Amino acid sequence: MKTRTAGFHLLAGGLSVLWLLPILLVLTTSVRSFSDIASNGLGALPASFTLDGFGQAWGDGGGGHAMLNSLLVTIPTVLLALLLSSVAAFALSRYDIPFRRTIILVMLSGNLLPPQILLVPVAKLAELLGIYDTLTALIVVQVGFGLGFYTFVLQGFMRSIPGEIQQAALIDGAGVAQIFWRIILPMTRPALAALGALAFTWTFNDLLWSITVLRTGTVMPVTPALLGLQGQYVSNWNVIAAGSVIAAVPTVAVFLRFQKHFISGLAIGAIK
Repeated sequence: MKTRTAGFHLLAGGLSVLWLLPILLVLTTSVRSFSDIASNGLGALPASFTLDGFGQAWGDGGGGHAMLNSLLVTIPTVLLALLLSSVAAFALSRYDIPFRRTIILVMLSGNLLPPQILLVPVAKLAELLGIYDTLTALIVVQVGFGLGFYTFVLQGFMRSIPGEIQQAALIDGAGVAQIFWRIILPMTRPALAALGALAFTWTFNDLLWSITVLRTGTVMPVTPALLGLQGQYVSNWNVIAAGSVIAAVPTVAVFLRFQKHFISGLAIGAIK
C-alpha cells in the first residue's frame, strides 16, 4: 500500500512539475532583460531582473488598449448571457412548456457543433447586420454561442428548488417577475457564480471568434493582440512573455475571487 501511495505521489508530483514548467518559464522570461536572453539563451537561469518588458507590452505593444477592448467585450457578454439564460431557464424549469425537453436539446446542440464550420456564416451574417469589425459583433456572437450551455445548466439547477417555495410566494401574492427576481434568482447564486467565472474565462481568452468578426487592430481584444505582439517583437521574448502575463491576470483574479462558488457550483451541478 505504501509503495502504491508513494508511486501515486511521485507520478502526481511529476505531472505537476511538467504543468508548472511552462508557466515558470513565462514568468521568469518576462522579468529578464533582452540582453540577458540574447547572451545566455531562453532556457538559462535569469541573470537580470527588469520590468521593462511589461512597460513595452502595455504601452508600445498596445496591451493596455487591447485589455480595455477585452473588458468591454467580456463584462457585457457575461452579464447579458447570464441574464438571458436565467430567464430562459426559469421558464423551462418552473412551468409546463410544450416540447420543453426538445427546446433544451436544440439549444444545447448548438454547442456541440464544431465552431470552425460556422466561421464563414457568422462573418457574413455580421456583415449583413452592419456590425462587422465592431465589439458589438463579438458580444452578440459570444452571447449567442454561450446561451445554450448556460440555460442547460441553470434549468437543471432551478428544477432542484422545491416547488413549495414558489407556491408559497404565489399564495402571498407575488407575481412571476417577483418570484424570479426575489426568490429563484438568489437561490441560483452558486450556479450563477460558477457560470460567471467560466463565461468570463471563455470570453476573455477567446481567439477564434475575435479574428472571425474583427479586422482592425484598434478593436482587437488581448488574445489576438498577443499574436500581433509576436509579430512586432519577434525576438523580444521578454516583451512577449510580459504580454502573456498581463493577459492572464484578469482571468486568474476572477478565478481566485470566485473559486469557492466555482467548485461548489460545479459539484452541485454534477450531482443534479
